[in-house]
Amino acid sequence: MGKIIAIANQKGGVGKTTTSVNLAASLGVLEKKVLLIDADPQANASSGLGIDIETIEIGTYQIIEHSHPPQDAIIKCSAPNVDIIPAHIDLVAIEIELVDKENREYMLKEALAPIKDLYDYIIIDCAPSLGLLTLNALTAADSVVIPIQCEYFALEGLGKLLNTIKSVQRIHNPDLDIEGLLLTMFDSRLRLSNQVVEEVQKHFNDMVFDTIIQRNVKLSEAPSFGESIINFDATSKGAANYLSLAHEIIKKNS
Repeated sequence: MGKIIAIANQKGGVGKTTTSVNLAASLGVLEKKVLLIDADPQANASSGLGIDIETIEIGTYQIIEHSHPPQDAIIKCSAPNVDIIPAHIDLVAIEIELVDKENREYMLKEALAPIKDLYDYIIIDCAPSLGLLTLNALTAADSVVIPIQCEYFALEGLGKLLNTIKSVQRIHNPDLDIEGLLLTMFDSRLRLSNQVVEEVQKHFNDMVFDTIIQRNVKLSEAPSFGESIINFDATSKGAANYLSLAHEIIKKNS
């Protein structure tokens, strides 16, 4: 039985796509069969794994609106054991188109039902908003990973996201768990980074992953080559961090 994990935070620039791509690749290297779903109209997860988004004819948009089965949208990518359902800029329109639909929050969940058991993990890269797209992802997911940047405004907006998750649990998906809070972009030289880590660990205890993703130039460079950090530089700190996260998630779910 596959596990669906949404990577969500309505704040932009906290490392959602970096985490989605590199967690998927790390799970793949650890011999798990993984499907990455790009549910962000910016389509950075798709281009970050070497997909030419201009050529996409069937992607997340088509499977959410149920005009194509998900099998038609799956593409093999450069990361071993990882498939992707890519996004395209047309995904922007889906929020407007879903507004009048019955059960609009369940469109992605219904679409993924036939393929859920074909994978060990399905990772959904969410858009930086709490709109219908993210709501669909949270309704479809078994759990959610929340990346938190080690910056001053990190905790701002976290309460809002946790309230959204609570309302999704109450109304749409009572089985939704918080997989964990993931601290990202950590710089050990900065006092502020260390303070944010302390605050998050103090307030959320066991909800926080032991793994902390450190600032790493290679992590920033990898997407421009259309590769995960594992393919781009397996010896880098970024690769070690995401492999550690993958191990932690596998252990938690074993």
